[in-house]
Amino acid sequence: MRLVLDTNVLIAAFVARGTCHELLEHCERHHHLIGSEHILQEFEDKLLTKFKVPPPRAAETVALLRSRLEIFEPAALSDPVCRDSDDDWILATALAGGCACIVTGDGDLLVLEEYKGIRILAPAAFWSYESRTQSPA
Repeated sequence: MRLVLDTNVLIAAFVARGTCHELLEHCERHHHLIGSEHILQEFEDKLLTKFKVPPPRAAETVALLRSRLEIFEPAALSDPVCRDSDDDWILATALAGGCACIVTGDGDLLVLEEYKGIRILAPAAFWSYESRTQSPA
């Protein structure tokens, strides 16, 4: 499955050993992770400003993440969808990457539930979505 992990999920995956960390590891092994320069830049900005990660360490973390994602350069959406324009870039990335879903903790995205056929799920909801959509091996 092709999917986007929103910046907040990626941050949580790197700063804590919880649901988002397990989700990232699982999706890296079993799915195709899609990203964009916008997501990587937002990720690095949050590491530097909110979590005070030293710049060399933040750059290493971004490089590691970049090596795990297929990077797309999405076109801007024709009309704004979300209150926060950064959220529109998450939707645009998923569209550009032909994704089945977006996994996010952002309430502004979660309230949409779906956008142009792309399911929008909370991290904890991904597991049941995956079991319903994936055919048995």
